[in-house]
Amino acid sequence: MLRLTLMICLLLAGYAQATPLSSPGANSSGSLFGSVTQQRFLPVDQAFRLTQTEVDGPLIQLRFDIAPGYYLYRHRLAFRVDGEPSRISEITLPAGEQKQDEFFGDVEVYYNALDITLTSTGPIAGAELSIDYQGCADAGLCYPPETLSLRLPGESAAAPATQAPDRSGLLVALLLFLLAGLGLTFTPCVLPMLPILSSLVVGRTDIDRPRALILASSYVLAMALTFALVGALIGLFGAALNIQARLQSPVVLSVFALFFVIFALAMFGLFDLRLPAFVREPLERLGSRTRGGSIPGAAVMGALSTLVVSPCISAPLAGALVYISTTGDALGGAARLFALALGMGLPLLLVAVFGNALLPKSGAWMNGVKQLFGFGLLGVAIWLLERALPGPASLALWSALSAGLAVQLGLFDQHPQSNLARLARVLALLAAFYSAALLAGALAGGNNPLQPLAPLTGQATGSQQADGYFFTVSAQSELAERQQQASQQQQHAIVELYADWCISCKLMERTILADPEVRRDLDRMQRIKFDLTANTTDQRQWLDSRNLFGPPAFLFYDRNGQEITALRLAGEVSKAVFQEHARAALER
Repeated sequence: MLRLTLMICLLLAGYAQATPLSSPGANSSGSLFGSVTQQRFLPVDQAFRLTQTEVDGPLIQLRFDIAPGYYLYRHRLAFRVDGEPSRISEITLPAGEQKQDEFFGDVEVYYNALDITLTSTGPIAGAELSIDYQGCADAGLCYPPETLSLRLPGESAAAPATQAPDRSGLLVALLLFLLAGLGLTFTPCVLPMLPILSSLVVGRTDIDRPRALILASSYVLAMALTFALVGALIGLFGAALNIQARLQSPVVLSVFALFFVIFALAMFGLFDLRLPAFVREPLERLGSRTRGGSIPGAAVMGALSTLVVSPCISAPLAGALVYISTTGDALGGAARLFALALGMGLPLLLVAVFGNALLPKSGAWMNGVKQLFGFGLLGVAIWLLERALPGPASLALWSALSAGLAVQLGLFDQHPQSNLARLARVLALLAAFYSAALLAGALAGGNNPLQPLAPLTGQATGSQQADGYFFTVSAQSELAERQQQASQQQQHAIVELYADWCISCKLMERTILADPEVRRDLDRMQRIKFDLTANTTDQRQWLDSRNLFGPPAFLFYDRNGQEITALRLAGEVSKAVFQEHARAALER
């Protein structure tokens, strides 16, 4: 039973890991526990706001406020006074964040804010300043190059309203943290202590159930609120250090992955991860002097319990704190840890009200639950390293993790004693076969854990491009001509917005548009690629007329040539979302 539970829980952990942690700004919410809901992107003038323009003699002070989850390229910045770059003798820019860009290579980018100082060569009163810039969203949208013109001297602009973070994936995150908290209760350090803890909180045995429930609820609620406070502080800490942006660096990614490996080793029993004795022991003495039996006493005990966590909880909790710091989201961090604490407190509520009868018996199975969290933490470490490692190396790591899971499920058990043990053996064999497939795919140069054998079967791989499959146009007239042709033939059409400087465009062409299953749907459509690389006036007018900000985007048209606006896709999306929209378009 333990091994079957372990397999199911690891699959749940894999679902959580499949969501991006990468994005700075998180649409990031997102986040490790994000949502497949399509992103809503800001107009370029809201994503990058010029909020300060001051002139002091020959100096021009500029400030861009950059919305969370968006960034500006340093090398795409250019300045002119009355159309002449030579009238600016010096440009002073701060150090930015290093980022690996598929199109531009190693580049420097700016998150959150950018302060610029320009030094002019002569009088600038009344002159026109032109600013060239280009930026992207971490969620998968690249804006075309922009030019902003303003008359000097400029006055300080009012600061813009702060963009509210996207909470679309928060519900899934809370559910997963709640389940994780519940799972932590069934570890060898916690489960045997629940009856003792219940008696301490309630204070006496001759108490009615409603009173016991109130006291236990006070304990759990105080514990959850304290956890929430810690989560909010860690989220603020991550936002102050802009950890999300720093996660674009392979060095920082490696450090964070190392943390998760250390946490996993603690769950496998190599060592205990806990507070130093000089901090832990005074807190334990304070907690021992606190008496239950009253609502304030139970609440104080709950708050203190968050400071003295057992070794079985400390490693997963540390992992959760590291993750929350990467989101830079105070409210989301508070909500996640609140849900984690509620999950940990639910069994205590049951024990306080119904006694020990509902608790499972202690046994060796609790060590398996503890090791389950170790596998989950290792999975997070590999997921983090995927961004910095070549695809084959990532597949090799996933292969090693699957092999370890197969062993844990009883791959080498010679004589399974029960039906559940035999089922676990079957799952172990499947995990072993999957591990072998991953290893074969890694040796063949593959990079997709969901299709590890694609390089060996001739299917589309990550390196296969969609070039030639779409008819490429670069002007409104050419686009209209192709759309009219599709309409005359009573054929559905799809228009892809693309640019060479759009990294998400290239990624989607490799991973989605080159996929054989996706192409079976697209084969029934007129396929048009609108290339916006040149960013001409004609192209910008077309974007403005359709309230689009830039690539990638996909527009679906019915047989009469009318856009199905409800199915429009903007920004980087998953294969499942793309297929859902494409198939819905074919039904119109």
